[in-house]
Amino acid sequence: MFGDVFDVIVVGSGFAGLSAAIEARNAGCSVLVIEKMRVPGGNSALSGGLIAVAKSPLQEAAKISDSPARLANDMLKAGKGLNHPSLIQTVSEESRETFLWVRDYLGVAFKDTLIHGGGHSVPRICSPVSVSGATIVQALLVKCRELNIPVRMQCALKNLIRDDSGRVVGVTIASDYIFPQQDSGTIRRIWAQKAVVLASGGFCQDVEFRTVQDPQLDRSLETTNQPGATAEAMVSALKIGATPVHLSWIQMGPWTSRDEKGWGVSAMFSLLVGFPHGIMFDATTGKRFVNELTDRLSRSQEMAAAGRDPMLIVGEEAARLYPNLPQCLKRKVVKRYETIEAVALDQSIDVAALAVTLREYNESVDHGIDREFGKPLGQDNRYRITPPYYVVRLRPKIHYCNGGLQINARAQVVDVEHHQPIPGLYAAGEVTGGIHGACRIGGMAICECLVFGRIAGANAAQEE
Repeated sequence: MFGDVFDVIVVGSGFAGLSAAIEARNAGCSVLVIEKMRVPGGNSALSGGLIAVAKSPLQEAAKISDSPARLANDMLKAGKGLNHPSLIQTVSEESRETFLWVRDYLGVAFKDTLIHGGGHSVPRICSPVSVSGATIVQALLVKCRELNIPVRMQCALKNLIRDDSGRVVGVTIASDYIFPQQDSGTIRRIWAQKAVVLASGGFCQDVEFRTVQDPQLDRSLETTNQPGATAEAMVSALKIGATPVHLSWIQMGPWTSRDEKGWGVSAMFSLLVGFPHGIMFDATTGKRFVNELTDRLSRSQEMAAAGRDPMLIVGEEAARLYPNLPQCLKRKVVKRYETIEAVALDQSIDVAALAVTLREYNESVDHGIDREFGKPLGQDNRYRITPPYYVVRLRPKIHYCNGGLQINARAQVVDVEHHQPIPGLYAAGEVTGGIHGACRIGGMAICECLVFGRIAGANAAQEE
């Protein structure tokens, strides 16, 4: 009846899935990772690799006062109080240990400076030296090879299999699957003697599914996600009674460019130097309209206001901090101007209005207080916006699914009828919901994926 037999089957090969596989294997289990796409990593490999960490070694060295409780409070504030308390407590309390696991166990090198991300009350985001999530994915894959964990590509989940008691005991898969051909591949069954871990990611690329949740997010809107970010694995859990939570809270990314497709090369420029050290202004007025470091939901809503034309401008000193700036300039998604007059002429902006905006912001930088919008300017390394100028034309794109399957603090998927864990089924990462509420703050996706991925793998290994 069944084909291969493993203790734990993990669906998905991003941060959550691979970390779950490693923990289950280190607990003595046989583990299989399945991935429907041709290459591993999913959205994790496209990310910038930023991890928000409370009480990190970098914070301690910089004498920045932080705590898991403060991080949890920042998440609650951005999430409009919809976050499930036990989940944000788990993520915030485990953030430091998980960061050290990535740095010391996986061997990923991090920069020695912190980033003050949007929605955070203090600088707490750590960045890989490469400024790429692919570096972390590669380190996870190397560890999987060392531990003899097979990762089968083009292997799509079709259904979860339950026994007569309701326990998840295996999966139906399509091997040799060719995305997005739903009827492709050979149907097989694989048995999980202990548990299945769903780590299949979000559904931003699934236009039909996302527009059911939010009709405004139709086909006209771009997304930063890789093509395989679709809902079918999550739906397989819903079919057997998993509880959906916050599915309509789908996040827009405020740092993406209208001049390139998808995530692109300029998003990390905007995120790492543009928002912290520059300003966002409306080209129709030449004026700022929002705190550049508020949460993503607030920024995106302000950017999408009728008639608004959002742009980001930063000075030379700060722009040069971004290591991939030459690539952005080469692709002309970040443009360089010698004078403010050149900016205004090329982008059809009122030069006098923009000059006033820059002068007022630079005065705020000099005094260390943003009187207009309350943007945190930091104590050290404040950057005035001075020529030459670097400009990005922005447009929010669909980026992240805050909602998904309900899990508890042990990463067990919760049944919709009895509100108890579904035996043998765990989940982690963007396929889950309840952690971020209405809005996720920067650096928390990778943190969440790794924290709950490890928890899911470790607990799945303890199943009878």
